[in-house]
Amino acid sequence: MKSMMMPMLILLVLVIASLTFVWQGIGMQSQVAIEEAKFHALQQDYFIMSKVEREAAVTGSELNQKLVQIQNYPSELLRLKLVGAGKILTGIFLSLLAIVFLLFMVPIRLAKLMKENRQ
Repeated sequence: MKSMMMPMLILLVLVIASLTFVWQGIGMQSQVAIEEAKFHALQQDYFIMSKVEREAAVTGSELNQKLVQIQNYPSELLRLKLVGAGKILTGIFLSLLAIVFLLFMVPIRLAKLMKENRQ
């Protein structure tokens, strides 16, 4: 039993890390839809004004801050999408690594059991 403690701990760490990465990735992917809705509302509020009003806005005004937010949103959405997908894929990789680890450990454990039964 003591000899199996270390492999079981490694397996537990792999599974927990896998689930954590997948959970974070799914959370980021679900946040994309919410942020896109905010982005479109922000665009609509900004572009509903005439071009003359937008260009006449004073530097540092609330209108210019909205424009800065609009310009920064695509990179934030891209980060949410790509990092979220990356975390999901990392979680899948760790799950596959756990499966490979189990497939590697089964013959070793089986050999130990067969050796114990002979004696």
